[in-house]
Amino acid sequence: MMHARAYIIIITLCLGVLLFASCGKQYAAEQTVKDFVAQNMQDGVETSGVDFADLGTTRHITDSLVAKMRKNGAQLYKSGIQYAKAPVGDMYYLRMRYLYKGDTLQNTFYLDSTLTQVVAFK
Repeated sequence: MMHARAYIIIITLCLGVLLFASCGKQYAAEQTVKDFVAQNMQDGVETSGVDFADLGTTRHITDSLVAKMRKNGAQLYKSGIQYAKAPVGDMYYLRMRYLYKGDTLQNTFYLDSTLTQVVAFK
């Protein structure tokens, strides 16, 4: 029979692994979004105070919503952006807040399952 101390150690290790894995996904998603923004923000636009919400998943984004977001784009971003193919099933999303000329703005980015490409944003 295992001692209570052994159970505590096993539970602590499992929680640590889960925390590390989730932090890794968050970091990867943030880096992908930062790279996307750096490539696709209009020239001369200066932002500051970038802050990210927690990474989430959704299955409520349809092909028509992806097409609409791609068509509409967002203020401050270039037109004609090249996107990754929209995956089937769940997508990750990440909200980014930032300051632009004293105003707080927010965009939501939808990423593929590998967290390496932006599929659409609004």
